[in-house]
Amino acid sequence: MLPLLLLTATAAADPAPQTFPLWPGKAPLAVSDSPTDKPELTAYRPEKPNGTAVVVCPGGGYGFLANDHEGKQVAEFFVKQGVTAFVLKYRIVTKDRPGPLGEAPLLDAQRAIRLVRAKAKDYAIDPRRVGIMGFSAGGHLASTAATHYEKAGLKNDDDVEKESCRPDFVILAYPVISMEDGVTHGGSRKNLLGDKPDAKLIELYSNEKQVKKDGPPAFIFHTSADTAVVPENAVRFYLACKKAGVPVEMHIYEKGRHGVGLGSDPKWTGGENSVGTWPDRLSDWLTARELLPKAK
Repeated sequence: MLPLLLLTATAAADPAPQTFPLWPGKAPLAVSDSPTDKPELTAYRPEKPNGTAVVVCPGGGYGFLANDHEGKQVAEFFVKQGVTAFVLKYRIVTKDRPGPLGEAPLLDAQRAIRLVRAKAKDYAIDPRRVGIMGFSAGGHLASTAATHYEKAGLKNDDDVEKESCRPDFVILAYPVISMEDGVTHGGSRKNLLGDKPDAKLIELYSNEKQVKKDGPPAFIFHTSADTAVVPENAVRFYLACKKAGVPVEMHIYEKGRHGVGLGSDPKWTGGENSVGTWPDRLSDWLTARELLPKAK
């Protein structure tokens, strides 16, 4: 593991979130001029960055983005710990941007990781400590980025594409992992791959089948009570990481409905408070991996 260093920003940190386009000009695979086809990153900067950064992918079945409790609230959670957070607005299906999405969301996630590394000095980030986190369908996107990182960047004159898109760690909260019948979330699969996807596409985007031995360390959170995205998704990814020798930690809580976010907002937890400790387990894991400083 790399030593945890306190980096000094090359520019003064602005506490206000800053949103900027992900791609220069038209995004690859864009099919419209809709705002939905114009991916963005919103940066949340801590006053004293510790060098770790994370790209946050909100959930929403690839049909909307839960930008509050799976985006903004999550970014604020990281900022309090000195982690620079970037909430990703990736491509989803809308009236102006019909599905299937295919590779477009993955290109956005890969671009986000590359862009954060390219801006590492500006944000006081260690480019070797850039991770990705996703909730629900955003968890599918994050797990795709954590397993499909061998493809080279797009061939253009953009220096960002020369950066690596392999995340240094991955955090998955009640994630969609598999595209297989009986396990997947049907709406996510339809929006991503279409009504009747080819068997090869199903296998390609069933990320439990794509884990590599050099994959990034993974942290997984799910609940047994989740009926929208069954916990077998998380279990499959855990077992695949274990088989490949990838460091992995998983926490499955007995109670808690789908979409609880950080587990502390009653609007999303339905009053079930037992899941509210999972972010503490995440912080413990980040500390153990030297991505957060140890408490003094």
